[in-house]
Amino acid sequence: MQVNMKTSILSKNDKEAQKLREHFKQFGLFVVNLMSSPGSGKTTLLESLAKIDSNFCVIEGDLQTNRDTQRLWAAGIQAIQISTGDACHLEAAMVRESFLKLQSSITPQTQFLFIENVGNLVCPASYDVAAHMNIVALSVCEGDDKVLKYPTMFLCADVVLITKADLMPHFSFEVSRVQDDLRQLKADIPLFLISKNQQETLQTFYQYLISKKEQGYVSSHTF
Repeated sequence: MQVNMKTSILSKNDKEAQKLREHFKQFGLFVVNLMSSPGSGKTTLLESLAKIDSNFCVIEGDLQTNRDTQRLWAAGIQAIQISTGDACHLEAAMVRESFLKLQSSITPQTQFLFIENVGNLVCPASYDVAAHMNIVALSVCEGDDKVLKYPTMFLCADVVLITKADLMPHFSFEVSRVQDDLRQLKADIPLFLISKNQQETLQTFYQYLISKKEQGYVSSHTF
C-alpha cells in the first residue's frame, strides 16, 4: 500500500485547524493569517496598526530568534513567539499550542488575532491555520512580477497589500501589473497600498478589517 505523505500531513493539519476554529469562537476574535516573503514589512505593519488601535494580539512565526516579537512587545502588543527551527511555515497545531499560552492575556476589547506566518511565498499557502482572512503582503522593493511566479500563494489571498508604497517613485513597480495578474488567477480581490509613513493608508486598511469582522467574514479558500 502506498501512502501519499503530503496528503496525510495536510489532512491532519486540516483536522487540527477545524478544532482550532471552534476554540477561537469562544473569544470572538477575527483571525488574520498574514503571509509574505521575508522583509516585506509584516511586523512593521503590525507596529503601525498598534498606533491606531492596539486591541489585537499576535502569534509570531520565524525560523529562529524572537527579534520580531520583541519589536511587538516594545510597541505594546500582546505577542507570543513560535520558532519553527527549519520549518518554512506555521501549522494549525503550532498555532493552537501558542494560542493556549496567549489566551489568558485576551480581554473583551481584543478584536483581532494576527498570525504572522513565516516569511515565505511558497509553503504557508498550503497550510490552514484557522484564519477568517488570508492576507498576502508584497513590498514595492520585491517587484511587481510575483503574482504569477507564486500563484498558489496569491490564489489563497482574500486581500493583497502593497507595502512600502511610499518608495514607489524609486522602483519600477506597476500596480496595474499586479492587478492584471491577480485577475488572471481569480476574480478581483481587494488591494491596498500601504506605508508606515502614510497614516491614512493604514487607517483605511484597518477600517476595512473592522468592517469585515462586523460582517462575520470567513474566507472561502480551501487549503
